[in-house]
Amino acid sequence: MSTPMPKWLAVDWGTTRLRVWLMGADDMPIERLDSDRGMGQLSPEGFEPALLDLVGERLAPGQTPVVICGMAGARQGWAEAPYVAVPCEPPVAGIRPPVSDPRLEVYILPGIKQDRPADVMRGEETQIAGFLAQEPRFDGVLCLPGTHTKWVHVSAREIVSFRTFMTGELFALLSRQSVLRHSLAEDGWEDAVFADAVGDTLSRPAGLASGLFSLRAGSLLNGTEAAATRARLSGLLIGAELSAARPYWLGQEVVILGEDGLARAYAAALGPQGVQPRLMPVDGVTRAGLTAAYRQLSSSA
Repeated sequence: MSTPMPKWLAVDWGTTRLRVWLMGADDMPIERLDSDRGMGQLSPEGFEPALLDLVGERLAPGQTPVVICGMAGARQGWAEAPYVAVPCEPPVAGIRPPVSDPRLEVYILPGIKQDRPADVMRGEETQIAGFLAQEPRFDGVLCLPGTHTKWVHVSAREIVSFRTFMTGELFALLSRQSVLRHSLAEDGWEDAVFADAVGDTLSRPAGLASGLFSLRAGSLLNGTEAAATRARLSGLLIGAELSAARPYWLGQEVVILGEDGLARAYAAALGPQGVQPRLMPVDGVTRAGLTAAYRQLSSSA
């Protein structure tokens, strides 16, 4: 039995990965396709061929709407989709890049910007839209852990403000390119060590730099296990982030969009501070946000 052709395509185009959901007439996914051809390895003229390589054989003869969020709309992407300024609802109006294949009707969703303090997001706003489609009355804070973790204040269906922390990127750089790489394991974990480190920098963030070098010294002088060093590095960095993000999570309802190990680490870090966040799978909210945009675009066409 052949797989039905999609009515439209929901696309999440990140820096390193491309995810495409083939969506049926009921706005439910028929199939998901993945590729490693993210924005980081494509020139603007390479986006359409990369998409067609993945889905070209599955397209119907007529036009198929394609709704894209993420880095395809960056300045270095397929075509730049200008940012929308906060406070705002997650944007659904997309730009139309030029295409060569007549079967494609492409919309790229814009990101969101904040002038003071300066901040931007691309892709996360669509996850937020998907979350709000499921919980339209939510008033609180969303945490989106990742390489660049976002803390987002949401009220009355609007993104009021947000802050981005490069915690994940700092962890990657320190664990792979600094002197600490000699003391860390690739995996392994110790919950108590992590919790202790979170408490240290949450209460004394000014000591982060010296605390980081103590990781190397502890390995050399005390034979600290590599897995414990990894957990402590993560705890020190997340603790410093929580200290700076305190206005976002203190006294707020917090939802973490994610269920992986990183999301659980954030939940564990917040627990001792009296915050019991909810964890929500991120795959579903991304697709829900793209579906909300598709329906809005379809109704206005």
